[in-house]
Amino acid sequence: MDKKIVGIVSGTRPEIIKLAPVYHALRQHEELCVLWVHTGQHGEMAADMLRCFGITPDEQLARKGSSLEEFSVECRSQLDALMARQRWDMCIVQGDTESAFLGALAAFYRRVPVGHVEAGLRTYNLERPFPEEGLRQMISRITDLHWAPTERARLALLREGIAPEKIALTGNTVVDAQQWICEHNGIRREGDAAGGHILVTAHRRENWGDEMEQTFHAVADIARANPQRRILFPVHLNPVVQRPAHSILAGLDNVKLVAPLDYLGMQQALVNAALLLTDSGGLQEEAPTFGVPTLVLRHETERPEAVEAGCARLVGPRREAIVAAATEVLAGGPAAEAMRKVANPFGDGQASRRIAQAVMARLVVQEEAVAEAA
Repeated sequence: MDKKIVGIVSGTRPEIIKLAPVYHALRQHEELCVLWVHTGQHGEMAADMLRCFGITPDEQLARKGSSLEEFSVECRSQLDALMARQRWDMCIVQGDTESAFLGALAAFYRRVPVGHVEAGLRTYNLERPFPEEGLRQMISRITDLHWAPTERARLALLREGIAPEKIALTGNTVVDAQQWICEHNGIRREGDAAGGHILVTAHRRENWGDEMEQTFHAVADIARANPQRRILFPVHLNPVVQRPAHSILAGLDNVKLVAPLDYLGMQQALVNAALLLTDSGGLQEEAPTFGVPTLVLRHETERPEAVEAGCARLVGPRREAIVAAATEVLAGGPAAEAMRKVANPFGDGQASRRIAQAVMARLVVQEEAVAEAA
């Protein structure tokens, strides 16, 4: 039997994290030829992440243009040319990035089945997050196999009219990635969980301006009220984030502003944290693995499972709300302890194995059944 060709298209750091365990799971099946295509959407950050997971791209596209629009046009053209040269049997994308959308779109035009990892996340507000909410909804319209990370995501897809047999509840591959990284790099907690540092990340486009400044003022208030507590803030490289972060926080002795951490560094920083303040989607999923209480600095989240489970709180980018919630968690007590003991609601570390099984069922098992019936 000829090998089936499965192409994985990714371009950003978060995509690599969540697709890496899928790649490794698929490569365990000798019936498949698995191709990793890197679009170049992220540069050195992505290269570091690929090395972290031991992946060498089979195809490296050339990043052209400085704007997202210019990138999209060139990337779409290169993907189409790649799929024209070699017929794929499936294209796998993850999440809601421009690379994911372009990979799915190129495959759709070539009549290649699309498999969507982390399908069904929704806020139903096209402005928050922008443009991700629009991109993931559009990907769902042209996807053949929807791998939903949670029951809520599965139900969202069903409400949108997607056939139940096209949806599989897998769990989130981010948990698989954490387990792989911890096992291969010896990441573990150093010291007492409640006595660790406060970890801060903030970069969301929809919070730029006044709301981001409110967030940074809240961090300053927390730092002044807790001089014995260290605050670690890896600051996004965008000047829109850099300027207010340094202007508001640079003079505080217990606040450490650092360059963005690589994945290993962020996982170690996360496992050692007593509290996480973040507007990141991925960190909302990762923090429960290590039992880190999380304050979500957004008005809404497409990952409400953590809030519903009790390991996260949606406080928004509002100064007073952030300070009040952080003060309560840092004070300890039953409520804070309960947040630390919630099992990760996003997955059990077996999502990639389930996805690989679904791919095999679609591409290999069905073909064998047809051959036997002939």
